[in-house]
Amino acid sequence: MKKLFLVPAIAAVLAFASCGGNNTTQSNENTETTSSAEEDASSAETVPGIENVTLSNTWTVEGTDQMKFNTELIRVKAGESVELTFKNVGTMPKESMGHNFVVLTPSVDLATFAGEAAAAADNEYIPKSALSSIVAHSKLLGPGESDKITFTLKKGVYPFICSFPGHYGVMQGKIVAE
Repeated sequence: MKKLFLVPAIAAVLAFASCGGNNTTQSNENTETTSSAEEDASSAETVPGIENVTLSNTWTVEGTDQMKFNTELIRVKAGESVELTFKNVGTMPKESMGHNFVVLTPSVDLATFAGEAAAAADNEYIPKSALSSIVAHSKLLGPGESDKITFTLKKGVYPFICSFPGHYGVMQGKIVAE
């Protein structure tokens, strides 16, 4: 009977000891250091494949019924005006498969922004609560429609998405301003 009690007690002690005990403070310090290093790396982020993308400040991007942009990488010259034409080349109705093109600030959390956007149907899925996170955006487009937007970017990497509910997960890309 004593052996049955002793085995779980030893297992509990070993499990606790292997968890690290007092090392949580050390672990948190390491996490903070890593976070700072990751922030520094993201500000100097290099995007794989960007060297194969033409440098241009005039772009045309298409959105499809398959919830895809025809390009996921755009390369522009920082400090100069960018002219982007966005086209919805799909055939499904705007109410079920509308698309827009939203350029966001480099540090924005995409999932949080998309959650706020999904609740902003009355404003074409552009959340008023997150306007400071938006660099530029097109109108919400139905089949065959297009919109032209003009904006200027500082040097950096800017995410772009379609903010129609459920689309941002697959309809996203990056603009590299160099």
